[in-house]
Order: sequence, then structure tokens, then C-alpha cells
Amino acid sequence: MTGLSAVPTDPGAAAGRATDAILRDTLHGTHRGVVVDSPPGAGKSTLVVRAALELAAAGRPLMVIAQTNAQVDDLVLRLAEKDPELSVGRLHSSDPDPYDKALDDLANVRKSAKAADFAGLSVVISTAAKWAHVKGVEPWRHAIVDEAYQMRSDALLAVAGLFERALFVGDPGQLDPFSIVGSEQWAGLSYDPSASAVTTLLAHNPELPQHRLPVSWRLPASAAPLVSDAFYPYTPFRSGTEHGDRRLGFAVPSDGSGPDRVIDEAAEAGWGLLELPARHTPRTDPEAVRAVALVVRRLLDRGGAATSERSPDPVPLTADRIAVGTCRVRAPPGGGCATRP
Repeated sequence: MTGLSAVPTDPGAAAGRATDAILRDTLHGTHRGVVVDSPPGAGKSTLVVRAALELAAAGRPLMVIAQTNAQVDDLVLRLAEKDPELSVGRLHSSDPDPYDKALDDLANVRKSAKAADFAGLSVVISTAAKWAHVKGVEPWRHAIVDEAYQMRSDALLAVAGLFERALFVGDPGQLDPFSIVGSEQWAGLSYDPSASAVTTLLAHNPELPQHRLPVSWRLPASAAPLVSDAFYPYTPFRSGTEHGDRRLGFAVPSDGSGPDRVIDEAAEAGWGLLELPARHTPRTDPEAVRAVALVVRRLLDRGGAATSERSPDPVPLTADRIAVGTCRVRAPPGGGCATRP
């Protein structure tokens, strides 16, 4: 696998060279599989769409395997946006509302619960769970497995007979797949069905080409080194931006409160921690919810404006540019409450 020191210092050049090598192995290589490790914000979905378009343009029938219906619909929409003339099949379940209704507006997208209805189409996309029920069809020449680290190896085994060659793309820093049944009897074995598809694939096929996307365009220079060192020790990456490329300023000064202090710290360093007093809390902590809501409120009230590599002029920080992520933590055994650190 290519190391960071061997790639161009310019992040765009590094990302471009990595993508070219991936597509070369995918379209012209002789191995049955190609593995791509992608850190967050490295252009994984862009790579999947580009590979699908190039395979379709080369006249190679392609099936795309994603892990959720939302991922499938997103890929269909991205493909339709890039090439409105490309014929795309959306294989779905027989459940009510099995796909995003936005697909109904796309004339080049055919939707069906039967794989046989997509004969002759360039690209067919569905979830791994749906593909596992497809039988009695000619294998596709190529497959792309999106979010391959979210896929259990037993799910890969269920669909492996449907394609001849595959491109596996995923984020190695994500949580491993899980199973609701015990898997202790397979722990540590190369054929553990609860291991990720990529882990099992490489355990049995170590000769497969392995690539990585070396640049994160999502994480800024203040975040990328920390995340890379902590969660990607074997597949390091860098930020696509430098320190100072992204800045956040405010028209209204701080009022000295905890939320304002953490906002100013984050604007200066790229990170901020608002720590609440330690105490026993219910499973849903109302004080934590209020604290998050207040931080968001203060970001708006203080007239935040951001500059970045995309916009050297300040852009107002409006509500639609603020994202709030939450972590779901299981309650301690035998109790319905947790202790706040």
C-alpha cells in the first residue's frame, strides 16, 4: 500500500493519483477484487460513482451493493445527476415505500423488486440483503461493494456468486459489523461470519490490490492528524486544507458563559469541549440536550461567519449549516440510568 511520503505534497494531486490507480486496477487489472480504504470525507461516494460510470461506458454490466436503502437511493441520485442518460436499475424489496420517492422523477431509473426486469441495463443497485435473494441470473462482470467495512462476511458470501470481479470501498475506521447472536466460537478465525467483508476477503486473498484515498476534504488541518493517528494507524491520511484555510468569526462578543467559551475555543483551535457537572442522569439527559441546543442557539445569535478554501469571503453561519450528531450509549446492565463523566 502506498505510503504518505510517496505521494505528491499537493492534496489534490495526491487524491487524483490515488483515484487513477484505483480505476486502472478496477478496469484493467486481472485480480478478482480491488480494496479501497477511505477515511471520512475522502470522496468515497465520488469514487464509487465515477467507477460505475467508467465501467458502464466500457460496456461492462455492473451491480452495486450498498448496505442500507438510504445508501442505495443516494447512489442512484448521484449517478442520475452525473449522467441523466445512463440507464440505472433500482432493485428493491416488496415492502411498502421501499425507495426514496424522488427516484420516481428520474426517467432513466427503472424500479422493480425482480432482478430479471433489469436485463440489458448498464447498472443495477440494491442492498446486500436484497441481492442475497437474487437467484437464477447470469453473473454480472463487475460489482462495486459500497461501505464494505459495514458488511459482514457472511453477507458477502451470500452474494459472491452474482459477480465475477469486484471493487470494495469502505472506511476502515468505522465500527465493525455486529451480530445479534453469539459468535464466540468463531472469534479470531479467518472465516468468522461476523467479521467485516474486507477483513475476511483479505485473510483469504492477501494478494488483492489494496489502495487508499489519502486526503480527507471534510476534516480540517486541526482535526485530520488527531483522527488519523487515533483511528487509522495503518491507513493514515492528511487534510485537504491547511491551518488557517477555514476560520469562524463572530459579530457579537462572548457573554462569558460556558456555551460561548466553548464556541470561542472551537473557533480558535478547531475543537471545544463543554463538560457538564458529573451526576447520575436518566437515559435521555435533558440537561445535555439543553446544553447542545444552547450552543446552537448562541452560534446563531452571535452572527457567526465562516471563511474557507471554497469561499474566501465570510459566509453567514445559518441554521442549515449546523449539524448536530449524537451518540447512542447503552444503559448499564441492570439499570436504566447512566453516570455523566
